[in-house]
Amino acid sequence: MFFNLSARLAERRAADLYRQRPLLQSPQGPQVVVDGKPLLAFCNNDYLGLANHPDVIAAWRAGAERWGVGGGASHLVIGHSTPHHELEEALADLTGRPRALLFSTGYMANLGAVTALVGPGDTVLQDRLNHASLLDAGRLSGARFQRYLHNDTHSLATRLEKATGNTLVVTDGVFSMDGDLADLPALAATAKAKGAWLMVDDAHGFGPLGAQGAGIVEHYGLSQDDVPVLIGTLGKGFGTSGAFVAGSEELIEALVQFARPYIYTTSQPPALACATLKSLGLLRHETWRREQLASLIRQFRQGAEQIGLALMDSFTPIQPIMIGSSARALRLSQLLRERGLLVTAIRPPTVPAGSARLRVTLTAAHSQAQVQRLLEGLAECYPLLGPEDA
Repeated sequence: MFFNLSARLAERRAADLYRQRPLLQSPQGPQVVVDGKPLLAFCNNDYLGLANHPDVIAAWRAGAERWGVGGGASHLVIGHSTPHHELEEALADLTGRPRALLFSTGYMANLGAVTALVGPGDTVLQDRLNHASLLDAGRLSGARFQRYLHNDTHSLATRLEKATGNTLVVTDGVFSMDGDLADLPALAATAKAKGAWLMVDDAHGFGPLGAQGAGIVEHYGLSQDDVPVLIGTLGKGFGTSGAFVAGSEELIEALVQFARPYIYTTSQPPALACATLKSLGLLRHETWRREQLASLIRQFRQGAEQIGLALMDSFTPIQPIMIGSSARALRLSQLLRERGLLVTAIRPPTVPAGSARLRVTLTAAHSQAQVQRLLEGLAECYPLLGPEDA
């Protein structure tokens, strides 16, 4: 056989890095059925508990009855329907920007934005811990691509000194595996000082952060001048699916003309846009969801500290428990699962070697009693791992 896939798969298994898909047999929520077993889940990104909200479901159903179930064509042919347009206007209003543009996925939004804005002769500089979609976009753009040290403006400034052509600085807003925030005020100042644009992928910030849930830019009180390119996904805090880019009139028109993942893709179902419009209203106005989430985060961190768990510096719903080796992370995940708790082990290459972890994610749909049950499970299971070198 020309491609020796068997050897590659065996190597991954031997390194405790083999990935498998759990089969979800229930709607998203704290209580799920996975592979036939009822479990209390702490591993989805439905931060505000909207993925199974009855009003959002009703909006999708009504949208399907009115608009059908398929987009039918790309936005530039005949696939840009009224619900898409209304959602873009609502997202522009949420972010305080003139325009927003819908994409089918966050991966496509990142690929589309970066490759439309920079190319050969230009420069793209990215945080070392950025999401894979951002890193892939930088490589595919054809621009000179470099990574600066995580959240390090001095490292960024050094690379900006050598930048050529149009320069795009790219960062996650909330880093998906660590849960910490980008230092946007400092990054924006550093980029502007060198005439570079700052692009922020705030996939995990929309919903949990900001008074209206408008994410990290609202959290820091920054403007479009500070962050010219703002990207958000709809499958996390919004509880639906898709993504958007928000910015100036000129930026959005440029993406319509040059972003290949936008131009050459069938639009998302119009009914999905109807559902997202409903979830956007809940996200903005039901502030109790963010308050509930913040309370659960405090409860978890206080309890984890008492147990002696190694947490990362995060006040977001992403609460990683640092373990170290992939084998130990898998073991702890399995011990919890045997006790009815579902927390996914995150391993290389998603995170650096030696930094495998359990990625706890909390949602507004969880209760204090459920978080306490997780803490009790961790207190029981974590000591069973023994020392790292055992």
